Amino acid sequence: MHFSRRTPPSLEPNALARLRAERLAAGLDLLDLTLSNPTKAGFAYPGEEIRRALAQPSVLAYEPHPRGSRAAREAVAAWHGRGLDAEDLVLTASTSEAYAWLFKLLGDPGDEVLVPSPSYPLFEWLAALEGLVARPVPAFRFERWHLDLGGLALACGPRTRAVVVVNPNNPTGHFLTWAEWRGLCAFCAERGLALIVDEVFADFVLEAGGERLPSALEDPAPPCPVFVLSGLSKVALLPQVKLGWIAVRGPGREALLERLEFIADQYLSPSASAQAAAWALLALAPGLQAQVSDRLRRNLEGLDGLLRGAPAWGRLPVEGGWTVILRRPSVTSDDAFAEELLRGQGVLVHPGAFYGIPGEGHMVLSLLVPEAALQEGVRRMLEVP
Repeated sequence: MHFSRRTPPSLEPNALARLRAERLAAGLDLLDLTLSNPTKAGFAYPGEEIRRALAQPSVLAYEPHPRGSRAAREAVAAWHGRGLDAEDLVLTASTSEAYAWLFKLLGDPGDEVLVPSPSYPLFEWLAALEGLVARPVPAFRFERWHLDLGGLALACGPRTRAVVVVNPNNPTGHFLTWAEWRGLCAFCAERGLALIVDEVFADFVLEAGGERLPSALEDPAPPCPVFVLSGLSKVALLPQVKLGWIAVRGPGREALLERLEFIADQYLSPSASAQAAAWALLALAPGLQAQVSDRLRRNLEGLDGLLRGAPAWGRLPVEGGWTVILRRPSVTSDDAFAEELLRGQGVLVHPGAFYGIPGEGHMVLSLLVPEAALQEGVRRMLEVP
């Protein structure tokens, strides 16, 4: 049977995934320091309020609108503020779907999008599934991570259609600065490119300085088309509700929204229950986010305490988001270290190469892990010679 080249040539799991599956099948303990699912991280959810929000009588009627219900878009606009209006928004089932629609909107088969590196390994296949090519542009690190405008210029070609940034980045935690934002907008405007800004982690600020860009929505009149992405998955810790959104700003806004509406009309994917619940769920978001922010800070403090006893190890600054990058003495490859850690200590971490971090000596951990589990997992990791 023929399979499209837009899908991977092989779906075999890698060595780390196989070891994890074998360990679970054998009933052995596993400390998963890659946990990113907030519903499995021990937070206190207001269950009755969530169930009530999702069970409103209006969900019994099917009244689809390509951009999403007016009430849900008003809820999202009110949540963000910054002059955002319901008419600026298109609702999706997720940020992944938002990328798919934007890639459909902006590119033809064979066109390119410039994507960040390091980054979560998602963009290559989201682009490929739409027939596009994701061309990674590495950030550079000097005391902190920086957007490399020179690297963008070198990677930009005649078939480049858009630039993707994640603010703050996953896993580096790098927030764009205002200076980087202005340079990025000027770069895109000069070359006629669209700018896609993923802000799912923007509410989670840790060690960022005052020069950070809190949100691309702070800029009311960017010189290039800007699409800002977010959703309930991170904003309200509800990945299972499946509601995301695209906010559109910049030149050509009306035409962009009109064509996005056409694309959305072919799918009509956001559920009635998720849209009907938007106001209530966003009202619960601050309390849920406070739990996460407290966990992130406590885990960083505990991690730093453990690392003080292991001078060969260290960590990189974390401006925002849910992950932290550790530096380790790279006697072996990061892949080999992660496999041995899982095999011998029952601790799962991601090697830096999983995210495209250059060189050896980097391990990536989630700060969402419950504190006791993170402490125990890191202790076991530091014992590995």
